[in-house]
Amino acid sequence: MLNTNKKISLLPRYVRTLLLSAALISFTINSSIAVAKSSDTPIHFAKGALTSTITGKLKPNENEHWYRFNATSWQYAVINIAPLAGKGSGTSETANVGVLHMPNGTQDGTKGGIIYQGCLPATGDYRLRIARNLMATQGKTAGYTVEIMILPKYASESLCEYL
Repeated sequence: MLNTNKKISLLPRYVRTLLLSAALISFTINSSIAVAKSSDTPIHFAKGALTSTITGKLKPNENEHWYRFNATSWQYAVINIAPLAGKGSGTSETANVGVLHMPNGTQDGTKGGIIYQGCLPATGDYRLRIARNLMATQGKTAGYTVEIMILPKYASESLCEYL
């Protein structure tokens, strides 16, 4: 006859092990996100400015750069990606993929041109990923210019009220 008392006494040990494993996985994921966010390049807006422009290059062994900025919900924003212009830019390709990661966990983006246009859905830190289109690249240096326009809340009201 099987001793069921032994099975019952092992149950708390399995539950503790499972809970400890879940806690370690959660800690690892949160630590990875924190490290990723801390390595993001901050986007600064000059005092009173509505726009900020960033330029950059992806080296042949790089596929993406991450940026971050803080905004308030229901601010109207436009984010545009263009090639890095000018002779001597040292780029033969364009990093033209942009994805905006929002504080509420959603994301939006596309290839080239205006990658986001609309009312920001949440208050907090936004992360912007600029990347090369891996299906249309030859692995050379890829340049980009990104213009971010964020209207103040009072100027965004009429644009966002019907959304």
